[in-house]
Amino acid sequence: MKATCERDKLLHAFQMAASVAPARSPKPILQNVKLELTAEGAILMGTDLEVGIRVDVPGFNVEAPGKVVLPRDRFGKILTESSDEQLAMESDGRKVLVRGQRSEFQLPSENPDEFPDVIAFGEQKYHEMPARFFREVVRRTVYATDNESSRYALGGVLVELTEKGLTAVATDGRRLARQEGAAKSVGGHTNGDNTTIIPTRAMQLIERALGDNDENIRLTARENDVLVQSGRSTIYSRLVEGRFPKWRDVFPRREGMAKIDLTVGPFYAAVRQAAIVTSDERRGVDFNFGGGKIVLAGHGAELGEAHVELPIAYDGPDISITLDPRYLNDFLKVLSPDQNFAMELRDAESAALCSTEDGYAYVLMPLARDR
Repeated sequence: MKATCERDKLLHAFQMAASVAPARSPKPILQNVKLELTAEGAILMGTDLEVGIRVDVPGFNVEAPGKVVLPRDRFGKILTESSDEQLAMESDGRKVLVRGQRSEFQLPSENPDEFPDVIAFGEQKYHEMPARFFREVVRRTVYATDNESSRYALGGVLVELTEKGLTAVATDGRRLARQEGAAKSVGGHTNGDNTTIIPTRAMQLIERALGDNDENIRLTARENDVLVQSGRSTIYSRLVEGRFPKWRDVFPRREGMAKIDLTVGPFYAAVRQAAIVTSDERRGVDFNFGGGKIVLAGHGAELGEAHVELPIAYDGPDISITLDPRYLNDFLKVLSPDQNFAMELRDAESAALCSTEDGYAYVLMPLARDR
């Protein structure tokens, strides 16, 4: 294997692939990144066997095709610390030589044939959607997953794919986030009766791989895994096993609920202020709607009390509810400050429903009032 490359392009791709490589593993070779050079170009691969990424790297001039396993930490530091625009690389399968204009490094290398391949995207059936939409799907759902629960199905995002679009749902049992949107089904692709739960870590990797890409991505859900292709990257992930809650049963019926229109920025600021005096022992903030305003009251015992008022366009019946401000803020901080949303309430014991006009909905369970 012998080639020259543009260091900055290799660095960006290597960091993406290296983010998947585990710090510790029963299979030490997984703590590396595999580089494969062909006449068509260069490919980097990283995997922990549960999640993997395959990245096509531009800026390579391949003189002799081949493959090499690169130590994640040491090779990553070479790319980071070097100031050379171009690097020359060659390997005989046992070691890799990296040369810059005034520097040279020789690193031991393991057998590349022992490194598991990350499959390329070759599916004929898939869903296609804008990358910016899927970035929103990730941002608006992953925070509601629960990776600490013994219920493994809560440690990922449920993705439902139909002929009309995509629905993504995440819950930790205390709140539920759902994002819907249009996505084109190609070749009649749906996940039918199969349950597609993508692990939180894989969703976050997909978001990073998308970057500022405004092109379309392709997503295919198979029985046990999922593949996502975005630009030069293909991400593979095994699915989370387990039964996801019947999330539609959690959504409150809107009949008889009071609907209150709010703007994110002012409401988010008021919630943060009221939460200043809360503590681990007393997390709740009382929300009292009525008379053209919201009154937020925080009670923190030894930390004091907070009273915050916010004018709103609401002249319906008075209604009160106690909510955990942390969970409410999780919903608010993924929205733009000038965005409007609706909060729908029935009473102090029923779930609150927040929603936007672009398919985002959030169900939040109330807290018991502590007096």
